[in-house]
Amino acid sequence: MRDLFELYQHRASVRKFKPEPLREGDLEKLLFAAQRAPTDATAQMYTILRITDRSLRREIARLANNDEHVQTAAEFFLILADVHRLQRLVEHRGGRWGHWPRTAAHFSTVDAVLAGSALATMAESLGYGICWIGGVLNGIQEISELCRLPEGVFPVAGLCVGIPEVIPAPRPRLPRELVVHENTYREPEPAELDRAFEAMRPITRSGDWYKVLERYFTSGGTMEERESRYQRLVARHGFDPDLPAEGLKRLEPHGIHAGSLGELIERALAEGYRSVLFRRGVVWLEREAEAFRGEGKPGEAIIRAFLDALSPKEPR
Repeated sequence: MRDLFELYQHRASVRKFKPEPLREGDLEKLLFAAQRAPTDATAQMYTILRITDRSLRREIARLANNDEHVQTAAEFFLILADVHRLQRLVEHRGGRWGHWPRTAAHFSTVDAVLAGSALATMAESLGYGICWIGGVLNGIQEISELCRLPEGVFPVAGLCVGIPEVIPAPRPRLPRELVVHENTYREPEPAELDRAFEAMRPITRSGDWYKVLERYFTSGGTMEERESRYQRLVARHGFDPDLPAEGLKRLEPHGIHAGSLGELIERALAEGYRSVLFRRGVVWLEREAEAFRGEGKPGEAIIRAFLDALSPKEPR
């Protein structure tokens, strides 16, 4: 087992794996490490889904933007945020589940990342290579359906583990003073930002790190493309405080998908309703000579108004 300081001096993500399984007994070590990770309030709000079905793994790889290493690594895991099991445990003892969807998303994501990181560190300490797969968000809805994830569960990332075919050199990181602050947050100076781009220059073939940032994080980039899919999936799985998941599922057969109350209002206006009227405990969707009413909190009420508008009407 490698010394941790030495490991971090040389570690890098591996994207080429030998077609060989893990050594006997090592899978147990990886999973043991994952379960020993810190967790908030003892709740363990995560699930590690080991993908052993080769056809399923190929499909996940395709949905994650054809990552070959997803298919070739000895092991591939989906790291899941999971409050579904916790809710089952609470209700099994007669408890009433609370309403804390955004807090649930926060702590279940933290728990999932901590468990996945513990698994990854154990793997690397045993001499394996690992690669995190953020691309699972590209097909987050389809992957969730393929893996039959229930309400309260969503993918955070994928994780490849295997025997490296090629061991890459460590990639650069930002200067320490930009990422470690003391007592209060410190805004970077322009010269420090220039030094950051210079430090990260070797990470790309072009020598310009901005091109990576531009591809992912600017308007029209990868993260913006992922946003609506991610937002809709987590809302559908019960993590939006304003929209009831069951109501969103009832709208889907009508082709109406939304990940926030604002998106649902925008959809109503796009569907030709001239106004959306909110009053305490009720929402009206109005168009020429017609109005449709829904009762409840704003998100629940607008969904009910939508369903009223979409339901077949008796001839007058």
